[in-house]
Amino acid sequence: MIRIGEISRMIRTLRTLSAEQILSHVIYGIRGHTSARLRPKHPPEMTTGGALVPFLKGPAHASWDDKGGLELIHQRVDFSSGVDWSYAAAGSLWTYQLHNFDHLRGEGLSREFRTEVLMSWIRNHRSGVGWDPHPTSLRLLSWGKLLLSPGSLLLDDQKALPIYESMAQQADCLKLNLEVRLQTNHLFSNLVGLVFAGLLFSGERADFWLKYDEDLIKEMRKQFNSDGGHEERSPMYHCLLVENLLDVLNLARVRPERASARLVKNLEETIARSLSALKVWLQPDGRIALFADSSFGVASEPDSLLQYALDLGVLPREFPGSERVLMDTGYARLEAKELGLIASVAGPMPAHNPGHAHCDALGFELWCGSERVVTDTGVYEYLSGPRREISRETLSHATLKLGATDQAEVWSAHRVGGRPEVKLLSFEDGHRFEASCRGWATRENVHHRIFMTDGRDIEVQDRVEGPGIKTQLSLPLAPGIRARLVHDPDGDAEVHLALESGRRIRICLPIEAEWRIEPHVYFPEFGVEVVRQRIVGESDSFESGRWRFELLE
Repeated sequence: MIRIGEISRMIRTLRTLSAEQILSHVIYGIRGHTSARLRPKHPPEMTTGGALVPFLKGPAHASWDDKGGLELIHQRVDFSSGVDWSYAAAGSLWTYQLHNFDHLRGEGLSREFRTEVLMSWIRNHRSGVGWDPHPTSLRLLSWGKLLLSPGSLLLDDQKALPIYESMAQQADCLKLNLEVRLQTNHLFSNLVGLVFAGLLFSGERADFWLKYDEDLIKEMRKQFNSDGGHEERSPMYHCLLVENLLDVLNLARVRPERASARLVKNLEETIARSLSALKVWLQPDGRIALFADSSFGVASEPDSLLQYALDLGVLPREFPGSERVLMDTGYARLEAKELGLIASVAGPMPAHNPGHAHCDALGFELWCGSERVVTDTGVYEYLSGPRREISRETLSHATLKLGATDQAEVWSAHRVGGRPEVKLLSFEDGHRFEASCRGWATRENVHHRIFMTDGRDIEVQDRVEGPGIKTQLSLPLAPGIRARLVHDPDGDAEVHLALESGRRIRICLPIEAEWRIEPHVYFPEFGVEVVRQRIVGESDSFESGRWRFELLE
């Protein structure tokens, strides 16, 4: 029986959907995905010429072993007797990774093996989850990149023509199932897949797919903010989509007869802005911060994306402050001599589908030199359950939890009902910025947080406006750091951190809380759980306090 509270939560979740999304959800609810029509047709012809520069290698999480085992997102499945394309026991994310075929772009695989796995899919998976629009979109790119990479496949006309026709059938099916109901990276990938296929092939069918270039341009302008950040606020998804755009540009550069000047211009401009935005999320170790469903090992590393862009003749678009703040996307950066941090200063986005949002408002990641010190929790899986709840909840981030509810009403695996009101109030480049958060269920209270530096140390000041409310303060540490809680004779608390490099940091803690250090989980990659320490403070009525991070020489 449905409860009143569940109905209210559903209303809060659905009220921000656009009319277009609502209609698409209704149609999908009635008919589902339109089935593929696998009627024999004349295969399209591949356009002449390869790629301008080599494509990036496949993702780090995907690998085949010499015994026929396939590991994706740290789950290995034995396919030594042949790939079971209906396999679903490892969850939907694993299944989508199986069918998007990025795993065949890994190094060390023979041409014969790649070709046989690809042909197996054509022969044995004529319907099923692999025909869902998202894996279909990414598979068109994966197969196309294999076809364009010399020595990747062992093909003659007898094998090439079925591949061409299968890709045409996939593109035909995809255009009937665009994920308008989801929007965001799903719809974006759909359009990338169609345009890529339209550039790869020629003929009437390919011309039709290529007409979606105007839709792709529209989504580039809509989904990538003016500061270059992607609307979902996830560094990992940002990197994935940037690589998709680079792949399209790679093909467009050598097919000027098919790629419009307008498409190329918009690709170049979007990529240039997005590369600039990416620098805000970069830690000194060269990798992304793990906000908003980000994980290592899925997207290409930032330096690879930058080099790929440079090889294609695209430079990051620099403008004042662009490496330290994303005003529209909602991130800000502060750097001292050895210490630095990146803070999340916006709420769940975009409003119409914030499926990758966490309760991380005013949370931050902090580093010392090239070592991570304070870290986000990351993401273990997309299945509803305890680990998914942990990764999204407020106390898994370096911020404050007011009262008994999280900042946002996160539920299921990708749903958000009530949303917090988060504002970046001021930004003084290189010195100080301030932001505030009013939780979805604690409207009378507002958490204000100021981040500032004197050039050497970093200070974070907290203030809670409104009636007294129970407050929990959280500071999750990177794994490998040893933390020791110390109280001075006056009762003030500080934590001494011993980093793996041997360097030491002192954190002066807000005095209005009772402090403890406890074990907590860290999910740096899908399917990986590491135990680390978390500093937690509790107060029955927190008003204000400060954290000071000092590097001890």
